[in-house]
Amino acid sequence: MAVSRDIFRTWRAPRAVMRELLSMGQREDRALAYLMSACVVIFIAQWPRLAREAHLLGEDLSQRVSYEMVAWLIVWPLIFYVVAIIVHGALKLFRARGSWYSARLAIFWSMLAASPAALLYGLMAGFAGPTAGTKLVGLVWLCALAIFLLQTLREAEFGVETADV
Repeated sequence: MAVSRDIFRTWRAPRAVMRELLSMGQREDRALAYLMSACVVIFIAQWPRLAREAHLLGEDLSQRVSYEMVAWLIVWPLIFYVVAIIVHGALKLFRARGSWYSARLAIFWSMLAASPAALLYGLMAGFAGPTAGTKLVGLVWLCALAIFLLQTLREAEFGVETADV
């Protein structure tokens, strides 16, 4: 099934989508592709805000975009791998049955699934600035990410099908 369709299905049934992703077998290239896609989308979502800040402060936009690119395409992916290791290790204390891969897949997929809200947040931050509406959209993004993380990790680490993965 198409990734875009799975993203929108995740907004309705995150556990079902995670179950399907886990049933495809262990493919590290797929997990890395989800992580990098999420980071690219979040990086692109920053552009309107960066343009607004550069314009208001009279600074160079290309320098701001370069810093964000390094952060979102090099630094954050490494951080998310470390977070996945820590989360999986912590869940093992609660007798999680999943694997390192299932934890990574759940975290990386949750980020990608919540990325449409990140795009909306970026647009709001760029066009409206730091308003209550922008903060509300940012809260929706963070809540969606938290819900997706909890549900996909629940399926990946404690679901019946993950015992063999």
